[in-house]
Amino acid sequence: MRVVKGLRQKEATAAEGSIIEGDCLEVLSRLPSNSVDLVFADPPYNLQLGGELLRPNNTRVDGVHHAWDRFESFAAYDRFTRSWLSECRRLLTTNGAIWVIGTYHNIFRLGVALQDLGFWLLNDVVWLKTNPMPNFKGTRFTNAHETLIWAARDEASRPTFNYDSLKAFNDDLQMRSDWLIPICSGPERLKDHGGRKAHPTQKPEALLARVLLATTRPGDLVLDPFFGTGTTGAVAKRLGRRYLGIERDPDYTAAARARIAAVEPLKEKMTLPITSKRAEPRIPFGMVLELGMLRPGDMLFDAKATIKAQVMADASIVWGSTRGSIHSVAAKAQGRPACNGWTYWHFRKSPSRLAPIDLLRMELRRSYLAEPAQD
Repeated sequence: MRVVKGLRQKEATAAEGSIIEGDCLEVLSRLPSNSVDLVFADPPYNLQLGGELLRPNNTRVDGVHHAWDRFESFAAYDRFTRSWLSECRRLLTTNGAIWVIGTYHNIFRLGVALQDLGFWLLNDVVWLKTNPMPNFKGTRFTNAHETLIWAARDEASRPTFNYDSLKAFNDDLQMRSDWLIPICSGPERLKDHGGRKAHPTQKPEALLARVLLATTRPGDLVLDPFFGTGTTGAVAKRLGRRYLGIERDPDYTAAARARIAAVEPLKEKMTLPITSKRAEPRIPFGMVLELGMLRPGDMLFDAKATIKAQVMADASIVWGSTRGSIHSVAAKAQGRPACNGWTYWHFRKSPSRLAPIDLLRMELRRSYLAEPAQD
């Protein structure tokens, strides 16, 4: 990893891991268009805090009181928001996407800006905090969540979404848009030399891990224009993603550099997402016949062998008076509008055992299509 204090045009393409120290708007303007696969942005929240917040025992709450979170007006905040979002959109690849995170103070303004600038909103995700900070004054509900917006560069984009990996992660259930994750605390919370929080809004690595596992592939370039103490970079390095962070505060940059240097990347095979069936090469049923895995005249059956159909030379099948593809005939046999014939029809793998013809398709994908071309 390297820390870059200046950015020349030839340095604009990020290495495996880079931190650029400087103002995000100035740095973003120098980066090449269509070069970033994903943006994760944790911008200033513009909390508009009016004074100190005290606990019931009169100790001071270490909240966000930094100059970088202060804006003179909503209009000023909106101008800043639209400027960095416009640059991020320029940097995204055709199928790139962005995640932004915020609280009720700013997330609605971010959402409007995203839509106005041409991003295509895909989901809003609620990060439910298992251990939120209490509302010490007792004048409002305890603020126990933050909101993330996931948006594609535009409506035509087809961003990465590792659906099958997320489903496996979630015990074979679809991943929902409410994520129960603790706030950053304990050993993960970085401290400065005085033992205080190094950054007031450090995000938990579990949150970034879920974002990157869901919407990137190994080798993708992830840009974080508000890098802070480097959570995005630490998780990206561990998961085999490239990262580019922009941070203007030298203390945050130094903390991020030390943190990321200590991260051990996982082995490449451990970071690969589950291959979606939609992404696998298409195998026509006719190829099964061409390669002699089944032959014209062979019989196909449903799982209980109560329905049977005969395979024709043109890869159609016949059930009674119905002839058609493996899909259309399976649907007709069940009285349904559609059916996946690969999983419905079975062949006789042995005299006493039926197996779905999808096994033949899987075998083709593993062996025949994987073989290198021969001269």
